[in-house]
Amino acid sequence: MRSNLKIELLSDCQKDDILDAAFSILENTGCRIHYDKALELLVENGCTADGITVKIPRSLVKRCIDSVPKVIQMYDRNGKESMTLGGRNTYFGAGPTCCFFYDPYTGERRKPEKQDAANTAKLTDALPHLDYAMSLCMIADKTPTLADVHELDAMVRNTTKPICTWAFNPSNLRYMLEMCAVVAGGKDKLAEKPFVIVYSEPTSPMVHEKEALQKVFVTTEYGIPTLYTPGMIMGATSPVTLAGSLAVGFADTFVGLVINQLLRPGAPFMGGTSGTPLDMTTMQTPYGAPATSLLLGASNEILHYLGIPAFDMAGSTESKTVDAQAGIEASFQTMLSLLTGGNLVHDAGFMDIGMTGSLTMLCVCNEIIGMAKRYCAGIEVNEDRIGLEYIEEVGPGGNFLHSEQTMEYFRTEFYYPDLLERRIYDAWKEDGALTMEERAAKKVRMILASHEPEALAPEIQEKLDKLVAEAENSIR
Repeated sequence: MRSNLKIELLSDCQKDDILDAAFSILENTGCRIHYDKALELLVENGCTADGITVKIPRSLVKRCIDSVPKVIQMYDRNGKESMTLGGRNTYFGAGPTCCFFYDPYTGERRKPEKQDAANTAKLTDALPHLDYAMSLCMIADKTPTLADVHELDAMVRNTTKPICTWAFNPSNLRYMLEMCAVVAGGKDKLAEKPFVIVYSEPTSPMVHEKEALQKVFVTTEYGIPTLYTPGMIMGATSPVTLAGSLAVGFADTFVGLVINQLLRPGAPFMGGTSGTPLDMTTMQTPYGAPATSLLLGASNEILHYLGIPAFDMAGSTESKTVDAQAGIEASFQTMLSLLTGGNLVHDAGFMDIGMTGSLTMLCVCNEIIGMAKRYCAGIEVNEDRIGLEYIEEVGPGGNFLHSEQTMEYFRTEFYYPDLLERRIYDAWKEDGALTMEERAAKKVRMILASHEPEALAPEIQEKLDKLVAEAENSIR
């Protein structure tokens, strides 16, 4: 969706100040590059190195920024256009790598299983306001070092929507991209119509580990959109101020951008400055804090300013149940993502400081996103919507219920929720007096029992089985 409403957190002068600071960090402070091929590539293109500490001239960064495509066209599993990432187009999905999972049937908080990744994809496939899939879990019932491979396997079988994923290392990533190529009909077809985008991140502040950079090399080789963004802790691994964290965050994401563009000018790239504050009272890092969304909202604005697709976050809560706190935190985040034009917005369904994935929360987020979209669509004003002829026809003291205008617009002018309670008290009571959490959990179970995602062809499933088995055998 493209929001018709927007806010401005930063002036153009403030954006320039932050970018100038990021360029200065790369030129003067430098960054540590722990991958020889990346270090050699940077030096060959005018950077200076003192051991693994590399300084990158702003002229090179600006040149690489200019070569990044302004839009990434994503496709679904069947090769149909699905998400146009760029401008102020906003798309929502779940998040990854939660160490715990709320069982959708018992409510128990337990270690995640591969079926949980499959169920998350299946629910995503059914919910109208979720645009792409992430797993909400770190699979714990399969080979631990291949959790990423099993996660992608579970997701690609259970949704036709695009997938955003991650990988432990380049070896696993190659298996995963080969799996995607099998589904797409070949490596070239996958690059032509990508349905997967791969997440990698540096280690803030200003450290770029070997595995993170190797993944940039692999995604660029395959022609897959590369997402490179830090996961900062404001006040710990980045400055305590939002402005300082933005400068460090952009310095970090620019390193991935430069390497990506040096490898293949014009390669699809997405950036961002993800980060959470260090809560000094609990020493935890709250996703639902205002500082988190303000940082990401400002990041969105700067990325739009540069013409780079923007990675964002919304739909998270520190609450342990789907309660008022969960709704408050997720709603503010979702609205700010739409108002600042985040492109790929992840982490819907996150609970408990990002430690626990919840399908019930994901279902509630679907409702929040739908409602927020209606707010941000704004008010359309034209002759027919004002409708003077309808007003004259009804006249003083009349009733618009039977007006042709009402019949034409009541479905589009109003938002009709799926989970929010709008009936009279007695009707709610007679229907079991269910809370929002109970209604959402009931819907999740209904979808898991009845929704049938479009199945992959048996021969493709067989090839996926072989690739997963090959990955398992490679580590034995």
